[in-house]
Amino acid sequence: MTYMTYTTNKTKIIPPHGGYKKLMSYQMAEIVYDLTVQFCKSYMSYSSNKTYTRTYDQMIQAARSGKQNIAEGSMASGTSKKTELKLVGVARASLEELLVDYQDYLRTKDLSLWEKDDPQAQAVRRLAYRSDKSYKTYTTYLKSAESASNCLICIIHQANYLLDKQLSALEKEFLEKGGFTESLYRARKARI
Repeated sequence: MTYMTYTTNKTKIIPPHGGYKKLMSYQMAEIVYDLTVQFCKSYMSYSSNKTYTRTYDQMIQAARSGKQNIAEGSMASGTSKKTELKLVGVARASLEELLVDYQDYLRTKDLSLWEKDDPQAQAVRRLAYRSDKSYKTYTTYLKSAESASNCLICIIHQANYLLDKQLSALEKEFLEKGGFTESLYRARKARI
């Protein structure tokens, strides 16, 4: 993906924006989405009862919202840092909702939740450092509902950590540089 910019008389009006596919938060959110789709297809019957149908749909939508709001926020950042902050915050909230769904799944099925220092949890966390990671990197953990849920819990924690860092950086940049309106004001003032 290339960054988009618009210039007028050699003055940048809209700063570079987009490029979300390079963000680690987006990459992890995409993995969460892909694995959630696989998890729901494998371990949740879509039509067995209304509760599971609703949860199935909500889990996929929460995973999708996490990924899509990062992309949308990145594209909106050129003209609205406020919108970018809001959408990245929505992505973070959506992934938190999904995290709770996986924890609920384990609890209601009387399955074990891996502790933070469990060797399996540590192994999943180490996979995030691979440069070539994708949802396929984690497919060995899809062998059971318990393993898949725990794997996704680990990945969601990592994605949420990245989003928390991203939100902090966006907030700092907004406070230091302002948003699009301030940039327009500075550009107009410079021309006078």
